[in-house]
Amino acid sequence: MPGGSPRYFEAKKQTMPNSIKIALAQINPLVGDLENNSRKIEQYIDSAVYDYQADLIVFPELALTGYPPEDLLFREGFVLQAAGYLQELAEQAVEISVLLGYPRQVENNIYNSAAYLTGGAIQHIYDKQVLPNYGVFDEKRYFEPGAKNGIVQVKGNNIGISICEDIWQPEPVSSTVAAGAELILNINASPYHIGKPGERKAALLQRCEESRVPIVYVNLVGGQDELVFDGHSMAVNKTGDVVYQAPGFVESLGVVEFSAKGIEPVIPVATQEEDIAEVYRALSLAVKDYVSKNGFQGVVLGLSGGIDSALTLAVAVEALGAEQVEAVMMPSRYTSKISLEDAAKLAENLGVHYQEISIEPALQSFLGSLQSSLQGYAPDTTEENIQARCRGVILMAISNKKRRLVLATGNKSEMAVGYATLYGDMAGGFAPLKDVSKTWVYRLCEYINRNKEIIPRRIIERPPSAELAPDQKDEDSLPPYAVLDEILELYLEQEKSVESIISIGFDADVVLEVVRKVNLNEYKRRQAAPGVKITKRAFGRERRYPITCRL
Repeated sequence: MPGGSPRYFEAKKQTMPNSIKIALAQINPLVGDLENNSRKIEQYIDSAVYDYQADLIVFPELALTGYPPEDLLFREGFVLQAAGYLQELAEQAVEISVLLGYPRQVENNIYNSAAYLTGGAIQHIYDKQVLPNYGVFDEKRYFEPGAKNGIVQVKGNNIGISICEDIWQPEPVSSTVAAGAELILNINASPYHIGKPGERKAALLQRCEESRVPIVYVNLVGGQDELVFDGHSMAVNKTGDVVYQAPGFVESLGVVEFSAKGIEPVIPVATQEEDIAEVYRALSLAVKDYVSKNGFQGVVLGLSGGIDSALTLAVAVEALGAEQVEAVMMPSRYTSKISLEDAAKLAENLGVHYQEISIEPALQSFLGSLQSSLQGYAPDTTEENIQARCRGVILMAISNKKRRLVLATGNKSEMAVGYATLYGDMAGGFAPLKDVSKTWVYRLCEYINRNKEIIPRRIIERPPSAELAPDQKDEDSLPPYAVLDEILELYLEQEKSVESIISIGFDADVVLEVVRKVNLNEYKRRQAAPGVKITKRAFGRERRYPITCRL
């Protein structure tokens, strides 16, 4: 019943008369797929009832539609269709209560809402009050903020409801507790970046310190375009101890028991992984979901014998399995014997389908066709770019014929300064390393080799090169990557000024040249494939600079 019964708003502070077994459903929905998302939700409800005898199951923010639904919310009938599926789920909430995120429409307004289902009906609805409108979030474009606290009674206990950003602010948690809540349920669609799980814990502990009530935090998991949701759902007792931690980057059903004594986990706490392991899992999950959710039959990529394509291949195999991954070495006159050997060895180590297709005939054909047009001009990057574009054409042909998604292999450092060729090495449908700096590329390769050598050592230790000209090295055109990445982090992620970066101690000419290249190459980044966000400031929806501007 939309709006809820008055008794849910008049809950009074009580001592917990009955314990409550709460299931945390960390699920991976597909945006817009209301039917299959509903079936998944039903399966988790059944498991919570029959496997764990839970009293209440809690699903993530907008679990019914997937997050973020973006402009699907404006499509005629979409939100009403979601309401129909919600009603069907409510009718099944007989042996267990359910808290489920969904979009709610009231006249011309849409709310980011949580529905409390019990007794075969919708008994209460809470609307998200704090709407994030920064970084990757654009919720004020779609939703109206709620204005009322949400408190429901479960087995005689007063339970407060909040949604994602609500928990990051002192309000509305404090007002919900003042109204009688003895436990807060917080449902989320919180995307991953390096350090984000720790930031969430710090926010929850701060709310516990202020309110002195336990918090159950349930997060979405899965890849969605440029975002990856890591899960890491958790339960925190009133003294700020994390008593339950769900695993990261996988669907899970955790169960905790809440009573007057606090929260006790029914399912053991997962171990928190180090950042490097989390980043690798984030990249792998993003690739897996982008490929599977978009219906591709696997992936294909150009394997150069260099470190970026090596890491991309390893991530793809981790995500999809070797049988769904194809690697193509496309040598030219400048490709070294070492590159050929290392690429073949890596492909063998990972067990993928591997072939060599020379670009020399295509390159000669293009140069012949262009001879009259280019006559009188000295060779320059034009000829180098033609090589890269020959490779792009080959990969796209394989993609079209075999329904395999092309993975672009460029990293964030290269994308930042334009060290990439449009329609060449930038060709592809997804770029796993788009937000991974060259420094992190090396770290991840060492992580992959932590137990045995998968990526040949020579790939990691060789000076990086595009091999588009004789004896070419990346550092012929760029500062050392250790220096470049520090400057890029300050300029891109921390938004530091040129003057501020120079004052830290970096060479002024180097800083000015790096910043010039970053600003000059916005037009390339706009045409780049989407790639997963792993830092606090990724290219794409999170960094919206004009192409035409003067800085």
